[in-house]
This record gives sequence, C-alpha cells and structure tokens, in this order.
Amino acid sequence: MTAVDIDETRTASASLRRSPLADREDELASAGTDGLRGVRLREEPFLTQVNLRAPTASPSVARIERTLGLTLPREPNRVAGGEHDAVLWLGPDEWLVMAPEGQAGRIVEAVRTASADSPGSTVDVSANRTTLRLAGPTAREVLEKVCSLDLHPRAFGPGQCAQSLFGRTQAVLWQVGTEPDYRLLVRGSFANYLTDLLLDAMAEFTHR
Repeated sequence: MTAVDIDETRTASASLRRSPLADREDELASAGTDGLRGVRLREEPFLTQVNLRAPTASPSVARIERTLGLTLPREPNRVAGGEHDAVLWLGPDEWLVMAPEGQAGRIVEAVRTASADSPGSTVDVSANRTTLRLAGPTAREVLEKVCSLDLHPRAFGPGQCAQSLFGRTQAVLWQVGTEPDYRLLVRGSFANYLTDLLLDAMAEFTHR
C-alpha cells in the first residue's frame, strides 16, 4: 500500500466516524443559556487520549517529560499543561495525556521510544471516551447535583482533576477554567446517559 493509499484510507475512515453525541449537537446548543446564571453543554469529540503508566522512580520519566514537553504530575488529581495539551494524574504511576484530535499515534510512538528500556505501558484510549464541556456561572451548581465531590473553589479549581461517579456512571472531571469551565471524560456507551443527567440538572437554570 502506497502513502497515497494510506492517506485515502485514513480520510475515508475519518469521514465515517460518528461521535456518541453527534445527533444531539443542536439539542445541546439550544439547551444552554448565557447570563449571570447561565450554563452551556457541548461535546468535544475525538480528542487524543493516551493512557500512560510508568514507575515514578524510573529514569524514563524524565525522558518522557522531555518528549511531551510536559511534567507528569506527582501530586494527586493535578493537571500539567493547558487546555490543548495536558497530562492528568490518574494514580501514583498512571496519567492521561490529552491533545487535539489526531495526535495519538505520534504521542504513543514518541513515549514508547523514550521509555523503551523501562517497565510501563502507553496505550491510545481516544476511542474509549468522549468529552463533554460544561461551562458557565452555574456549571459548578449543576455538577454538585450529580456528584459528591467537593467542588468549592477552596477544594477544587483550575488545573485539578478527579475520577468520580456522576449519577451511576464514572467519569474523569477536569476543571479547565475559572468561569467555571469543566471537561468530563466519559465512556462512549455512557455519553447519552451523562448528557441526560446534566441536562436535567441544568433545567433549573435554563428553563425560565
């Protein structure tokens, strides 16, 4: 197969992809509201997500950090980087590398090269989850209806993440900005459930 054939195959595959919430884009757009008590919900599909495991004492960690241009957070529930390129702490030796769409192959190859002589794993999990973006002045109040995390600014703020139950499904919560502005990373099979849960919690602020 030539390089042209590979590019054509990738283009065809991309055109066939459908995110878990593709059919609900208009619904989500119309459900949000602006203003002092506003809140908005949308899907951010196909973000790159790479699960990384490595012993923190391994010399490969420094090489991985140089490769990524990001620190692997050692403190629980912390995020290194910004909205577009980041590393989320998931456990003492586990992180989630986030990047824009289409970066998984490059990241996996680069990290595996950097850690070739050390134990660990690097796995593309981009297709495992989709991302919901919840933002607006009342976004925190919406989340507090569906999870038990303490989201008060003194306990949880920008640059922090946590794994928790939202209703009856697990997701990774990442506070991206101070608005407040959150990302929720949820398995594709539970995306509609979590969306319904959040829309119901938003109704107090959006139905006037």
